[in-house]
Amino acid sequence: MMNKNGIKIVYMGTPEFAVPPLKSLCESGYQVELVVTQPDKARDRGKKVQFPPVKETALQYGVEVLQPEKIKGNEEFFNRIREIKPDLIIVAAYGKLLPLELLEIPELGCINIHASLLPKYRGAAPIHRCIIEGEKTTGITLMYMEEGLDTGDMIASRFVDVEDKNTAQLHEELSVMGAELLMDTLPNIMNGTAGRTKQDDSMASYAPMVFKQDGLIDFGKSPEEIERLIRGLNSWPVAHTLYLGETMKIWEAKALDEKSAEPCGTIRAVSNEGIKVSAGGRSLMITKLQMPGKRAMQVSEYLKGNKIEIGEVLG
Repeated sequence: MMNKNGIKIVYMGTPEFAVPPLKSLCESGYQVELVVTQPDKARDRGKKVQFPPVKETALQYGVEVLQPEKIKGNEEFFNRIREIKPDLIIVAAYGKLLPLELLEIPELGCINIHASLLPKYRGAAPIHRCIIEGEKTTGITLMYMEEGLDTGDMIASRFVDVEDKNTAQLHEELSVMGAELLMDTLPNIMNGTAGRTKQDDSMASYAPMVFKQDGLIDFGKSPEEIERLIRGLNSWPVAHTLYLGETMKIWEAKALDEKSAEPCGTIRAVSNEGIKVSAGGRSLMITKLQMPGKRAMQVSEYLKGNKIEIGEVLG
């Protein structure tokens, strides 16, 4: 199938972040020939198989879906791509590096929607890492792909203030921004007038994948650092500590400009406002938590049927 501009597009993406650009392409008349996404996975205790969000979206629009376990050396996959002869491949959080053999197929190249202001935060978790590192500004970069990890020439970018947003909030904002930037830039990409700026590798930083163990809170750090970690890991994997031997997940907290002489992690006060904890010689107020077997809730709600002991040490 050819779209209204005579340009054949293959779209590659997997999580929710990649859904708005795909929707925008389909709803704007750019008939996507094929969607490539990661294989279905069994999730939760029941091992129920769930489709990647991008697959669900592609099926809603009647687009063919391929879910190869691997791409490199997969002749069946490459034969299908060659049959389509795409003019352009668009990638958003697909989840794996693409081999040069694939990057060289489309005449207009492969472009990627990346959730950072490149060359900062190349890699798998740019949104998490920019919050954790205390960046004031982040954004979306549209770039031409090459063999390196997010190293290709930049086409366009768009900025957003981080403020006190958590990863879930910033993720949603940037996914929509990515779709808007793609739609604004796509005509220029197709007619050959899009900009092309090399990245300054000396300014590059890396945003490695986030794991559950990254969420363990060190109360020896400053309240601001801990607060950023909590925001950066909301809503996955969620920052955590131990309270009386049980895992306490901390969803929200705020740094206080209040000194503390107690050992780091000591619970200094408990009220409906929150749990005041000694951190880095100052104080952190935990306002939303989750204990095992319970849902996440505000401290004021948790205290209605549970107690938090002053003087106990978290961690």
